[in-house]
Amino acid sequence: MSDLFEQLKNLGFNKLPDSQPTDVPADTKPDTSVPVKIQRQTKGRAGKGVTVIMQLPDNQQLLESYAKQLRKQLSVGGAVKDGTIELQGDQRQAAKSWLEQQGFTVKLAGG
Repeated sequence: MSDLFEQLKNLGFNKLPDSQPTDVPADTKPDTSVPVKIQRQTKGRAGKGVTVIMQLPDNQQLLESYAKQLRKQLSVGGAVKDGTIELQGDQRQAAKSWLEQQGFTVKLAGG
């Protein structure tokens, strides 16, 4: 395996993948006492629906990590905007299941 890394380095790839994930440190425990709200929105998006996850802990690194994990698990695009996570499409049930596995109480908001 190190032979492959040496070959990549010789080709100019200096940034090699880390062996440890760069997700949220283990000592950072999110506050799960506040219920998280999940809502589907289409207004101002040309009729395209997105799933918006609101009222998550106000920690940018944690939000980025959760968004990355959700996008990967659900195979959709998304982003972190204004303290919320936006996922493409109607992903309410799958996001709810994933967040409940993380220890959050989840409420589906809206219709």
